[in-house]
Amino acid sequence: MSAAAAALRALHHDRSPDDPLVLPNVWDAGSARVFADAGFPALATPSAGVAASLGYADGATPADEMFAAVARIVRAVDVPVTADVEAGYGLSARELVGRLADAGAVGCNLEDSDHGTGALRDPREQADFLAAVRAEAGDALVVNARIDTFLRGQAGLDAALERARHYAAAGADCLYPILAPPEVLPELAAAAPLPLNALARAGGPGPRELGALGATRITFGGGLHHAAMATLAEVAERLRAGRDA
Repeated sequence: MSAAAAALRALHHDRSPDDPLVLPNVWDAGSARVFADAGFPALATPSAGVAASLGYADGATPADEMFAAVARIVRAVDVPVTADVEAGYGLSARELVGRLADAGAVGCNLEDSDHGTGALRDPREQADFLAAVRAEAGDALVVNARIDTFLRGQAGLDAALERARHYAAAGADCLYPILAPPEVLPELAAAAPLPLNALARAGGPGPRELGALGATRITFGGGLHHAAMATLAEVAERLRAGRDA
C-alpha cells in the first residue's frame, strides 16, 4: 500500500461530526497549489471542472486528456490526490487502475450511471466492476463509489442503500450518494456501511453543517471552478469598462 493512499484512507476515519474531511475540487496545477498551500491535507479532481478547463462539456473529456490533467495536478502538489474518472471510460479494471497509477492518483470516484444516456447501471454489475478494481489495486487506491439514484430521479432511500450495501461488499472505501437531499443524510449515514461523501453546493449547507448531518467527506463537484470563473468574469467586465481589475 502506498503511503499516500494510506494517508488518504486514514483521513476518512475517526472524524467528529464538526470536522468532516473537506476535499477541495481542483481543476489544474495552479488551483491545486492554491488549496495545498492553504493547508488542505488532500485534494480531489472534478470531471466537470477539468472538462471545462480543457474546453469540453462534462462527460465529454477524452480519457487520455483526463488522465494527463490528473497527472499535472499530482505533480504540482505534495498531498494525496483522488481523481474523478466518471464511469471508467470503458476501460477494464486493470487498465483503469494502471492509468490511475501512472497519473499518480491514489483515489478515484467511480459513478454508476452513464453521462450520455442517464441510465443507471445494474448495482450488481457495478459491484462486480468495483470488486475487480479493488482486486487490481489492492490497498493502493481509495475508491469512492458514487451512487446516482438521487441524480437520476430515484428519490427513495431504499434504492440508494441497496447500492451502498453492494458497493461496500465489493470493497469500496466511501459512498457518494450525489445530490442526496440534506434532510436524508442522517438516515443514510446511520444505515450506510461506509463513510458518506456529500456534495456541498452554493446556497446549501456548508461543510460543517453537512458533517453534522452525517457526512464524513465533503466535495464540491465543479462548484469551485464555477465560482472562480464567475470571479474572473467580473474582472473581465471591469477591465472591459476601463476600470482597474
